[in-house]
This record gives sequence, C-alpha cells and structure tokens, in this order.
Amino acid sequence: MEHLSLSSSLQNEIQTDNSGLPEKKIGSQGLRKKIVTKGLSWQTPFPGDEVEVHFNGYIEGGASLESSRDKEVPFKFKLGQGEVIKGWDEGVATMKSGERAVFTVPPNLAYGEAGSPPLIPPNATLVFDIEMLSWISIRDLTGDGGILKKIIMEGEGWATPRDGDEVLVKHETRLETGMLVSKSEEGVEFHVGDGYLCPALSRGVKTMRKGEKAELAVRLSYGFIQKGNLAPDIESNIPPDSSLTIQLELVSWRSVTAVTDDKKVLKKIVKAGEGFDRPTEGSHVKVTYVGKLGDGTVFDRKGTDGEPFEFITSEEQVNEGLDMAIMTMKKGERATVTVDAEFLHGRDISGKLPANSLLHYEVELLDFIKVIVRNCLNLSKSQPSDKSSKKILHPLFTTPRICAGETILENGYT
Repeated sequence: MEHLSLSSSLQNEIQTDNSGLPEKKIGSQGLRKKIVTKGLSWQTPFPGDEVEVHFNGYIEGGASLESSRDKEVPFKFKLGQGEVIKGWDEGVATMKSGERAVFTVPPNLAYGEAGSPPLIPPNATLVFDIEMLSWISIRDLTGDGGILKKIIMEGEGWATPRDGDEVLVKHETRLETGMLVSKSEEGVEFHVGDGYLCPALSRGVKTMRKGEKAELAVRLSYGFIQKGNLAPDIESNIPPDSSLTIQLELVSWRSVTAVTDDKKVLKKIVKAGEGFDRPTEGSHVKVTYVGKLGDGTVFDRKGTDGEPFEFITSEEQVNEGLDMAIMTMKKGERATVTVDAEFLHGRDISGKLPANSLLHYEVELLDFIKVIVRNCLNLSKSQPSDKSSKKILHPLFTTPRICAGETILENGYT
C-alpha cells in the first residue's frame, strides 16, 4: 500500500471526531478501534475476500498519509493475504458493510522498527480512518486452492443444485493465457456430476443459487478439459491439467430424484407441487401423462385437465416405473419421468423396443385420495364372515376388500 503522498485536511477530521462511541481493543497486539458510523448488517468479510474501502490516515504526532478520498478512487485488496499491513488485515476483518471506523495501529502491526523511509519513521504508530464500502466473497471450494470462487452477483433463495440435477448455465472459459476455449451465451444444460467440460464446473455450480454469477479460478487437475467437448482445433492446443478462469452464471436448474436405487427410474420436477403429502400404495390418483420414446414418438397418452386419468397405485394399472414415480409427487406437481424399458415387460410395446431403451413421461398429478387399509383381505366366498370386520368398496376397486379394524380414507388437499 502506498503511503508517501500528503493530505493537509484529514488529520484534523479524525482528531476532532466526537461520535461518543467507545474505543475498543482488537486482538491482543495493541490494535484499537473506534466506530464512527455503524454498519448496515451483521456480516463481516472472510480471509481471501476482495474488499473495497475508502481511507485516509496519518502518523501519530506526524505527517498525513495517502488518502483514497482525495483520489476519489476506492482502494481494493484481498483480506488476510499480506497485501496490506497486519493492522489493516486484522482491523478491516471486523468491519461491516457501510461501517466507518478509526484504527490506531501500533508499530508491530505496521512497519515496525525499520519504518518505511522517507515518510514513516521507525516504531511509528499509525492512525487510519477506514470506511467499508463492499466486498466480494472468495471461497476455496476444494480446501487446497484448486478451485477458488468469487461471487460477482448474489443469487436468489437458499437452495443449491445437487448431484444429478439438471442445470442451465451460461459460461465463458479461458486458459490462464487468455485463450478462449469454450463459451455459451445462450446457455447449456447438463447434469451435475456428469463431467461436462471440466470437474470444476460441477463443483462450482453445486455452491450456487439461482441467478448467481461467479468467477472460478481453477488450477491443475481441476481444470482438465474433458475430451470431446471442444472443437478439434481448440482441443489439440490445450495441454492436460490446464489452469482456467471460468465466468459462470446459474440460470436455473431442475431437481432430479432417483426413484429407484439403481437409478432406472428418474424424476425431474418441472413445476413444484403443493404441501408435503404424497400418494401411497392403494391411493386413488388423478393424472394426465404422455409417454414418449427417445426419438419423440408418442406411445401412450392418458387423461386431460377436464377428464383426468384415474387409477389406483400399486394395482398394475400403469407402467410400474411410472407408478412408483407418481407416488413421490405432490398435488399439482408436474414432472418428467424417465423409465428403463424393463418396466414394460409383459406389455404390448415392450417387444418393439431396442435393448436399454428409455421411456420418457410428461406427467402431472392433479389430485389424489390417500387410502390407508389395515389388515385387508380380498373378499371371497371361501373367507369366513366376521362381524367385527368392515366391508369397504373403493370406487375404483374391482374387488371388495375386508378390513379387520379401522379403514381411513384421506383426501389430503380437499
């Protein structure tokens, strides 16, 4: 930090401050702080954050020092990285946005016994008036400096994508030499964790909120460009383990849930549903859905908003994979469900599909009635009658059922 230019007016401004707020000690090495103007929030910067301040100062009992206010240009530095004297690193770390404070910095936290000739003598105590304007958070995502993230613009809400979620991002990726290797102005979709472009992209996007903009400084193996993602002429000129700078914006994302442990049934939420309740086995559901093959060919279509398709879950009335996915949905939810073709065995279309085919359903759960049946048996002539049992005929059950004990019909939302 430069300190040789003089200012004739600022020393009196600091010395005549009479805000009435008490001076307090910072740390155990003699740093003192007196707040002139309180900050606007409770947050303070972290080590590595890029802070922006206005300042002026003087040598206690001596000359005035450089002033950013005289230059009308804020001073920026990375906190805790040794870019300024220790008194600044320790003092500025205690400041809130909008706060203004006067710091008295002892020699051991300034220029020490040597001073900084010709202006600052040995063992000089310095006084600084510092105003915290703002800061940009910088985070070490890997703990080893491999991926550093600087937030350029905060996002919305609190949720962040998880592995497997489908994200839409805009990015510009350059080598440390400045060479452009990849850019997506219109946005590109990929699943978190699938290795798109380089490992750092998924690592970074999992820390971001919707609408957030960030810069990633990527080093060594975290910046390895995945083969096949770039044009051949560009890819051939990129050495392995290239260091990168990535400008990244998380435009949006859709949560992807594995319905089955083997991930052969996946659900991607298009529109969130209401409340917390979901259908269970034996529930009466009302849905609309369209089933498509990988090439977009429609092979199944059921229900409309005016006349929804109604069925009982776990009664083998629809594709088993689709059935299981619907039981993870909430009322009003719209989702895209991807099902492995093995769940169609025994149905007419199953023999017409190539191996390892995927089926895609666009489904909306319009409403449902949850049925809880305890100790139920199918009613038949061979079963004895029991006066303590209760006979229930559900509107969509083709076979009456006997329940020894209480039977509950629940409509979760009406």
